Amino acid sequence: MSLDCGRKPENLEETHADTGRTCKLHTERTLVTLPGNRTQALLAVRQQLYPPPSHSLQYIYTAVTPGINFPEFTAVGLVDGEQIDYYDSEIRKMILKTEWMEKIDADDPDYWNRNTQNLQRAQDVFKVDVRALMQRFNQTDGVHTVQWMYGCELHDDGTRRGYMQYGYDGEDFISLDLNTETWTAANPKAVITKQKWEKTNEAKLRTAYLEHTCTEWLEKYVEYSRSTLKRKEKHSSLHVVSLFQNDSSSQVVCHATGFFPKAVMISWQKNGEDLHEDVELRETLPNQDGTFQKRSVLTVSPEELKKNKYTCVVQHSGLEREMKLQVSVCRVLSGRRKSF
Repeated sequence: MSLDCGRKPENLEETHADTGRTCKLHTERTLVTLPGNRTQALLAVRQQLYPPPSHSLQYIYTAVTPGINFPEFTAVGLVDGEQIDYYDSEIRKMILKTEWMEKIDADDPDYWNRNTQNLQRAQDVFKVDVRALMQRFNQTDGVHTVQWMYGCELHDDGTRRGYMQYGYDGEDFISLDLNTETWTAANPKAVITKQKWEKTNEAKLRTAYLEHTCTEWLEKYVEYSRSTLKRKEKHSSLHVVSLFQNDSSSQVVCHATGFFPKAVMISWQKNGEDLHEDVELRETLPNQDGTFQKRSVLTVSPEELKKNKYTCVVQHSGLEREMKLQVSVCRVLSGRRKSF
């Protein structure tokens, strides 16, 4: 078993034909709308325990049950939130999604072919995984998803972090604890997989991959994209932060938009103290001009709003100091609109 380039540990999934794959990353939730108006939450939420990274490399593999007019298997790679490649079971080929990735051909002419073959093998294994988990959960029909997310991060202080998590139908299944090099089962069904994997040295191999190979490739990708990233970083900014409600009794939304780079921290305070309960941090979304936007939603009753002082706190490299907005400056939107 060898370790491949930035995409994944080569052939690693061949030993995992009995597992599920979905995951959590950064307090973000990704929703995919499947045919028939069925929405699957493919990525669950995990608390953001560390400051946003300066650079990140992330891979997401997703498998769904067949017959729903949706590719049975997809894989995407992202650097600093920008998609760099894509593969699905219909095209059966990994394709680039950003121009600067063309630079890799000079250093690694076999890069695209090698990773295409890896993903074709992964596709076959994930197909087995879906059936295996349906059987384990006593399911015979319906739309089901299996997902694997993993990646690594580089921080300004030199810290390197990795993560690897799996799940099934939008729920956590099993994750890798890099500190102990062991697997953490999220539910009783996953204990079977945990016991199976811990009979091998896979946790140690995957930890080594995430802490070394993955970050080495992230550094390469950042170097390939440096001209693009530097051009954007010269305009590091955050244009607008606002607070609003749909009506006086609804949730309070703190909305930051027009910021670059992607890393941003949005938090809440109650009477000057950090507040974590009843807070939902939404996914960071791209704007058409290459900047980003993000929302954090606070659920609080009108009575609590009157009795206490609630503040939204935004931290971003485009700000000289953190920005604080009190809910007293919140504007109430007129008319009805769809919920976020």
